Amino acid sequence: MSGARSGPSLCGDAGPGTLPALLWAHADAAPQRPALHYLGRTFSYGELWRRVELASAHLVATWGIRPGDRVGTLCLNHALQLVLLFACARVGAMFVPLNYRLAAAELHAIAGHARLALLCHDDAHAALAQEAGDGQCRLAHLDRIVDHPAPRVASYPHVAGNAPLLLAYTSGTTGKPKGAVHTQAGLLANARASWWAHGMTRDDHVLSVLPTFHVGGLCIQTLPALLAGAQVTLHDRFAPGAWLASVAQACPSLALMVPATLRAVLEHPGWDGADLSPLRGVMAGSATIPRSYIDAFHARGVPLGQVYGATETGPVSVALKLEDAMARPGYAGWPVPEVAVRLAGPDGAEVAQGEVGELWVQGPNVMAGYWNQPDDGLPGGWFRSGDLAHRDADGCIEVVGRSKDMIISGGENIYPAEIENVLLGLPGVQECAVVGVADARWGEVPVAVIVPAPGADRAPLAPAPVREALAARIARFKLPRDVVLLDDLPRSALGKVMKPQLRALLESQRQGD
Repeated sequence: MSGARSGPSLCGDAGPGTLPALLWAHADAAPQRPALHYLGRTFSYGELWRRVELASAHLVATWGIRPGDRVGTLCLNHALQLVLLFACARVGAMFVPLNYRLAAAELHAIAGHARLALLCHDDAHAALAQEAGDGQCRLAHLDRIVDHPAPRVASYPHVAGNAPLLLAYTSGTTGKPKGAVHTQAGLLANARASWWAHGMTRDDHVLSVLPTFHVGGLCIQTLPALLAGAQVTLHDRFAPGAWLASVAQACPSLALMVPATLRAVLEHPGWDGADLSPLRGVMAGSATIPRSYIDAFHARGVPLGQVYGATETGPVSVALKLEDAMARPGYAGWPVPEVAVRLAGPDGAEVAQGEVGELWVQGPNVMAGYWNQPDDGLPGGWFRSGDLAHRDADGCIEVVGRSKDMIISGGENIYPAEIENVLLGLPGVQECAVVGVADARWGEVPVAVIVPAPGADRAPLAPAPVREALAARIARFKLPRDVVLLDDLPRSALGKVMKPQLRALLESQRQGD
C-alpha cells in the first residue's frame, strides 16, 4: 500500500478485534478513500493511519505513556482528537475526553480522579488545561502528538480486545461525575449496534456536529462511521447555518442531533429553503424529541429516527431505525442486536406489556464498570438506567420519564412525559417541562414550565386556559397545578433539561410569593 503501512505490523501489536486493526484494514485496502473532512481539509484513510502511527510513537517515546495510562483531551471537536483515540487504542492507553464547558475546578477534580498522565489541548483551551492539570499531569498541544519526525519505537505492547480504552465521565444532570470504562471490544459492539440502527455502510457519509467529549457525539455515528470505512465531516462545534450549508455542500447521508440543535435548525432563516435531499435520515437522542420537530423533518421527506442509551451503555442500546421512524414517531424503538433490555418492576421482574418499568440494559456494549470504584454499577450484570418506559404489543419501547422525576400526587404516579407530550401539541408552545413541587395536601403536584414560541400569544398559555386545553386529554389529577413561562429551559451540555435546577427555581419562586 502506498504509504499507509509503515513500522511494525499492526496486527502483531494491537491484535485482531481492536479499533486500530479495523482502521488499519481500511487504510490498507483503500488508502486514498476519504475518511475525515475537518475545517476544509480532507484526510484519506491512509493519511489518517499515518497520523495514528505518529501519535502512537509520540505517546510511547516522547511522553512515556504505558498500557493503562490515562490520556485526556480538552478541546473543541478536532481531527487530532480522533487520531489520539486510535493511538491510545494502539498503545493500550485509556482515552479520556473532558467536557470543556465545565469549570476549571470541576475539570481539576476529574483530572485528579482519573489520574491523568497527559492532557492534550487545543489553542482555545490552553489556559483551562493549565488550571485543570495543575500539579497533576503533563500538558501537550494536540499538534505536538503528530510532530515530525516520529521518534523510533522498536515495538508496541500487545493490546487485546478486552483492554480498557474509553474513560467517559458522566454526571447526568446532578451529582459528582463518574467515569464509565469501555473496552475496545465494547466499543466495537457499540459500532455494530450503530451500523444496525442506521443501516450504515462504507458508502455513508456522516455529518458530526455534537461534542465528541461525550459518547453521544463520539460513539453513535462518528466512531462507527470510521470503523465502517465511511466518511465523516466533523465540525468543531454546532452552528445551525453551518449545519444547513454542510448538508447542501458536503452531501452527508446521515446526521445526529439533539432537541436543542433540532430547534436551532428549525428556527434558522435558511430552513425553509434548505436542500435536505442528500440526507437519507437524521437520528436524535438525549431527551424527548418534541413531536413538532419530528413532523417538520418528516414533512421534508427526512426520517427522524431515535437512539436511546447512556454513557454507561456505549451508548447505543435501543433504536428506532430510519425505516420505522415515520410510522412510530416519538418511540425509542427496539433493543439492538446483542443487547437485552428488561423493563423491571420494583421487585426486579419484567413488568407486563403496557406497564411502566425501569429500563435495564445488558450486553457487550455496556461498560466494564465505573473507574476507581469498588462497585461496578452493574448489579447482576444489568445497567439500571433510572429511565421509565413501557412496550407496546410489537415490543417497541417508549420512554416516559426518569424514575427520579416521577411525581407522586395523592398516591397516584404521574409521569411528566405524558403531560409534556400533550403540552407540546398546544398552539404557541415551543418547549416545555413538567416537574413536581412539594404540596402540603397532596405531597407533590405537577407544575408545567413553558417556553412560548416566538411571537406567540401568551394569553392562552396562562394556567386556566392550559388546564382547560388538557382536561380532555389527561386525567384530572395529572393537570398542572400551575403554569410558568420562561424564555429558556436550563439544559446540560447535551441538551437535556436539568429538572433539579428547574424544580429549585420553582420552589424558590413559591417561597418568595
